[in-house]
Amino acid sequence: MSIELTLALVKPDGVQRGLGGTIISRLEARGLRIVAMKMLHVSNDMAMKHYGAHQGKPFFEGLVGFITSGPVIAMVIEGRSAVAMVRSTMGVTDPLNAQPGTIRGDLGVDIGRNLVHGSDSPESAAQEIALFFSPDEILSYERDIDRWITES
Repeated sequence: MSIELTLALVKPDGVQRGLGGTIISRLEARGLRIVAMKMLHVSNDMAMKHYGAHQGKPFFEGLVGFITSGPVIAMVIEGRSAVAMVRSTMGVTDPLNAQPGTIRGDLGVDIGRNLVHGSDSPESAAQEIALFFSPDEILSYERDIDRWITES
């Protein structure tokens, strides 16, 4: 298990429903560190780059329209196997199939309004982080509790 960085977003539905704090708390409770965070409106250009892998698919316009519909909370998350850890904490894309105890399983209702985004690989994490954050916005730090979370 290596230390990784990944991108996590609280999507517009999560922000509008007032679930930002709950979602952030769940990620931190898993032992993950937030090393960058900001609230922003995703521009159309940024959304098209973010969802570029889906361009040409029937749902692409809907993805872009939704992510630009309101503010998001963008975070860079650091931790051991952070990509997998964030994704397992979020649960599968469709809240109806997400396990209880996951963000989507407990709080999600609709596949199109599934509250959160997490990078799906270390490679996409690097690209997505660069889209949302400049290097000087990312802070690496140690917490006193880290030794109680993972073995060295």
